[in-house]
Amino acid sequence: MNMTNKNISKFIVGCLVGSAALTSCSDSFLDKIPDERVEINTVDQVIQLLSSGYCATNYGWVCEASSDNVVDVNAPYMATQSDGKEIEVRYNLNSYDRMDEEIYCFEPVRSSTSSDSPSEIWEGCYSAIAVANHAIALLDEMKAKAGGVEDEKMRAAYGEAYLIRAYYHFVLVNIFSQAYKNDEASKEDKGIPYITNPEDKVHVDYERGTVTETYNKIEADLIAGLERVNNVIYEKPKWHFNVNAAHAFAARFYLYKRDYEKVIEHANAVLTTDRTNLPSLLMNFGEGFDVATSSKDYSLLWQGADVANNLMLVATYSRQWRRSVGYRFACAGKALRDVFFHLGPNWRWYRMPVSGVAGETFWDGEADHGFMSSRIAESFEYTDKVAGIGFAHIIRREFTANELLLERAEAYLLGRQDLAECFADLYAYEESRQSFSEANKAFYTSGGALTSLTENALISWYTPTEANVKNHSNTLANWDFTQNMSPDFIVPANDTIIAYMNCLNDMRRYETAWTGLRFFDVKRYGFEYEHHFGPDDQVFKLEWNSPKRAIEVPQEVLVAGMEASQPVTSANGASNIKSYSGKNMKQY
Repeated sequence: MNMTNKNISKFIVGCLVGSAALTSCSDSFLDKIPDERVEINTVDQVIQLLSSGYCATNYGWVCEASSDNVVDVNAPYMATQSDGKEIEVRYNLNSYDRMDEEIYCFEPVRSSTSSDSPSEIWEGCYSAIAVANHAIALLDEMKAKAGGVEDEKMRAAYGEAYLIRAYYHFVLVNIFSQAYKNDEASKEDKGIPYITNPEDKVHVDYERGTVTETYNKIEADLIAGLERVNNVIYEKPKWHFNVNAAHAFAARFYLYKRDYEKVIEHANAVLTTDRTNLPSLLMNFGEGFDVATSSKDYSLLWQGADVANNLMLVATYSRQWRRSVGYRFACAGKALRDVFFHLGPNWRWYRMPVSGVAGETFWDGEADHGFMSSRIAESFEYTDKVAGIGFAHIIRREFTANELLLERAEAYLLGRQDLAECFADLYAYEESRQSFSEANKAFYTSGGALTSLTENALISWYTPTEANVKNHSNTLANWDFTQNMSPDFIVPANDTIIAYMNCLNDMRRYETAWTGLRFFDVKRYGFEYEHHFGPDDQVFKLEWNSPKRAIEVPQEVLVAGMEASQPVTSANGASNIKSYSGKNMKQY
């Protein structure tokens, strides 16, 4: 098949929903693409094309700022000091840009189409989908010429393309739509356009469909990908949908779909059922962490392709790390206590021991108006060192064995209600979080301040008793999160199961911090929370059934005719973000 470089770029960059991405992409950019003929007529060339089929936009910041992991440090809040005491503080810091205020207040983003914005996420995901669709079309032509036969390489290339297409539609629907509930209920919720063909027309109208329809199409592509995926075509498999990453994606998909047996099936394909193998698969905080001294040192220990825990990595252009330190929206106060800075069932430190080892620190001493994590530490690519300009990169750990283990634990708990298997996974996860060097092990375990997790300790700590609510109120504010979930997400009314679910929430909150997955969790759980904004403490509360749990699609896509995710919030569509005295509650 003959195509010009320019036309391929238009397929990949421009042919998206409503052609919004194409119209927002300058002609000068496309004009710079050499108009040379490119022959794509071998499977090897399709495999090379697929290497560009991964979204270079990071959805981490938009989702973190929409979740309960971030606070506005310009609003009065209780900061936690190193001795566990709290003081009320407020600051006068600038936002990184106006977009962060809009996202934090659950508003449509009208002010930015720059890095990390919903516009960039939308365009990046559909660009990746366009690559996958183009690859599938090319493979279909080659397969027809081969008499309908798929050889090993062709099957593997098909597998990667189907998985890319499924995954980025999955990301889009979980950001821009409501969480999946069940097939019947989710027929009432708007999905996202599911694109399956290469597009070469400038103006094409696409329907959003429903969340149920979107999930069904994702599942069909996921199955097609799983049937074909094969590591034979990869020189560096962790930068692609390798076999383990494909099963990890399947486990996450079925967890969100609440098909718990399939979660266990796909998690077992990676983790196996032999838990003696787990230490070699999970995150290890021993070798290297005790001698690391810089964010770069720590980032290599988190983000490296040779780290067994990392199942798939994606390189992105992102300013998430710098957005989250030194500006007004940060992991601080109540959010910080819930994620990192609390006592636990088997530790008596006011900060999780693992966060102290792992390169996760206050950015300004003990001032507590920002917390930085080396798991999202950026690397900078200079385009002009003299001028000091270039691109900030963050490597996303898209799938990890640690998170997969917690997904299996949740499936054991809510699907089979198998407490023994669930605890075995939780125990293995906690042992991973204690895989310290000998020096760190001696330090944190001294005086019995850190011990192995036991069933009795778990149940005693996380059971919602009156004494626990009182005793935990200053250490883990949202530990009993099952009391704030939607009536749609059912946790059996059993104190022991609730205690296990509270433990899972605690562990998942730490494990998924900075990735954006916490936002997906609070959506699927229907967990209710609020954001305090500004010095006058304007409060935005997100109810379990709020339409604002779906982030609004980009403004340029709305202008192109796409149906909105959120209703207009006032007669003229103006923002609800206000600056005036007195506390005000906006409930959505």
